[in-house]
Amino acid sequence: MTTRQIHLAAFLIAGPCAHSHALWRHPLGEPGFLDPDYYRRIAQSLERGRFDLAFFADRLAMSSTYGGSIETGARYGDQDSARLDPLLVTSLMAASTRHLGLAATRSTTYFPPFQVARAFASLDHLSGGRAGWNVVTSVNDSEARNHGIELHLGHDARYDSADEFMEVVFRLWESWDADALILDRENGIFADPDRIHPIAYRGAHLRCEGPLNVPRSPQGRPVIIQAGASARGKDFAARWAEVIFALQPTTAGMKKFYADVKSAVERAGRARDACQILAAVMPFVGASRAEAEEKLAVHDELVQPLVGLSTMSSHMNVDFSRFPLDEPLGNVDVQGMQGALAAVRSVDAEGTLPLSEIGKRYGQSVLVPRVVGTAADVADQLEAWFREDAADGFMVSPAYLPGGFDDFIDGVVPELQRRELFRREYAGRTLRENLFGVSLDCMQDMTRHQQQSAADPGRIG
Repeated sequence: MTTRQIHLAAFLIAGPCAHSHALWRHPLGEPGFLDPDYYRRIAQSLERGRFDLAFFADRLAMSSTYGGSIETGARYGDQDSARLDPLLVTSLMAASTRHLGLAATRSTTYFPPFQVARAFASLDHLSGGRAGWNVVTSVNDSEARNHGIELHLGHDARYDSADEFMEVVFRLWESWDADALILDRENGIFADPDRIHPIAYRGAHLRCEGPLNVPRSPQGRPVIIQAGASARGKDFAARWAEVIFALQPTTAGMKKFYADVKSAVERAGRARDACQILAAVMPFVGASRAEAEEKLAVHDELVQPLVGLSTMSSHMNVDFSRFPLDEPLGNVDVQGMQGALAAVRSVDAEGTLPLSEIGKRYGQSVLVPRVVGTAADVADQLEAWFREDAADGFMVSPAYLPGGFDDFIDGVVPELQRRELFRREYAGRTLRENLFGVSLDCMQDMTRHQQQSAADPGRIG
C-alpha cells in the first residue's frame, strides 16, 4: 500500500503580484514579470523542488470596479494591473523543464470550447503530458465589457453554462481514439478516419460539430483544476475537477471545505481520492523564528489599503469605494467570487474591523494563511493540516520572486522529505501520474467501479 504524501503546487500570476501585493516592490524580489528568463528560473526552481505543478491564475481585464476606474489598481499595482497570457508562459516553461506540471487558466465564459480544447491538447503534446487547465467562469463586469458584453452573467448562470462547456471540451478531447494516428509513411496512411469522431453537440447554450483537429494528447486530456468555493462552485468542482485550489483563512474553514468537497465528490459518483485538494499557504521561512517574523513585518509594511480594496472589488464585483474606510463592512451583495466574501467574514467574524484594515490584509495575502517560522516550524504546520484532513497538499504562494520559492525549496522541502511526507523524485511521466500515480484510463476505470458499487452495494468488484 502506498503511503499518502503531500502534493505541492506553486501559485503564480504572470504579472507584478500574486496573492501578495508587495511582491513587485519587495526588496528581495525582482520585478521581472515581462522577462522570459524570470519564468524559466522559477520553473527550474520548482522542478528542483519536485513540485507537482506551477499554477497560473488569470483574469481578462484591468481592475476598474473600485471607483469605476483603473486609477487605483494601475497606480498601486493591484492583482489585475497587468497580466501576460498564462498559456504562452506555460509553453515557455515547458521548454525549460521535463517533469513540472504546467497549469493555465481559461474562462468558460469568454473563450469558445473548441479553442480551449485545442489549446490545452497542444500544450499537453508540447509538454509531454504535463498540462493542466484551471477552469474559471470569470467574475466581473470589466471582463464582460472587454468582450463586447455590457453585464456579466449571474453567479449560478455562469456555472450552468460551464457544465455544458465541460461536456463539449471532454467530447472534443475524446474525438480522436488513442490509435487513430497511423503515420504509415510506406503506404501513405496518415490516420484512420473511422477512429476520429465528430461530436455533433447541440446543447442549450453551445453547439460544436467537431472533431478536434489535434490528435489525442499524452494524458488524454489535461488535468482539470478548479477553485469554486460557493455551494454551486463546489458542486461544479466535485463533478469535473481533479485538483481543487482552496483558499481558506482558518484551520476550521480548511477542514470544513475539505470534508464538504470530498463528500460532494462521492455524491457525484467519483472516488473520494479522485480529487486532490490543495490549500493555499504563504510561507515566511527564516533561520530562526525571529528572522521569519521580521520578513513578515517587512513584507506587510509594503502594502497599503487601497491596493487591497481594488483587488477585492474586482474579485467580488463590488465597488468598495462606496463604503467608508473607517467603518466596518456591512452587508454586501456579491455576484463575483462569493468565497472571497466568506474569507473576509471569517477573519472579521465580529464585524468590527474597519474597511481600511480589511483592505490592507487583503492586499497582504488575499487572506491566504501565512505560515511563519523556521523550516521545521513551517513543516510542522503543513504536516498538521495534512494529517488532520484539512488538505491533500498545498498551493504555495510566494511573498517575493523568484527567491521566495527557493527559501521554501531549500528549507521546507528537505524537512518534509526527511519525514517521508514528500517525494524525493518524480514518480511518473505525466502530471496526472505524479498527482495520482495512475493514468487517465485507470482513473476512469476507478470511477466506473465507484458508480457500479454505488448502484449495487452488494456487488463484489
